[in-house]
Amino acid sequence: MDTQPTEVATPQSDEITREVVDLMANLVALFHREYEEAAAARSLTGAQAKVLALLRRGPLPMRHIAQTLSCEPSNITGIVDRLEARGFVTREADRQDRRVKLVAATETGSAASEELRESLNFAREPLAALGPEERTVLRDLLHRMLTGASGPGA
Repeated sequence: MDTQPTEVATPQSDEITREVVDLMANLVALFHREYEEAAAARSLTGAQAKVLALLRRGPLPMRHIAQTLSCEPSNITGIVDRLEARGFVTREADRQDRRVKLVAATETGSAASEELRESLNFAREPLAALGPEERTVLRDLLHRMLTGASGPGA
């Protein structure tokens, strides 16, 4: 009986995979640069803009916002404080658990978030080169990649 440890095969990176990864990195860098510029043009930090974008889904607990943005809850408190001072968000107690504070976008905050979103051209222009079917395929592939990255049960 062989008691040698068996090697676990790791996926090999082929040239196409490396090129796709590089292209995705360039796309992400372009997105971040334009997103930060669009936020700054509205006197928002990138983090403040991201919180407002998350709140398009509806009110969220502060802890959930922190987890989604991969930062400490104390950082979210400061970001929400500044957004609240500008009238972009409100805090309210969760009806099911009054210890939990929900953050909700105000009409002003929702309008600012939508205006910022509409100002982002980085993807709109390149996507215009693709037909409707190609955009659908790209969307579906991105969903599939993100689902795979989340892992089973995520």
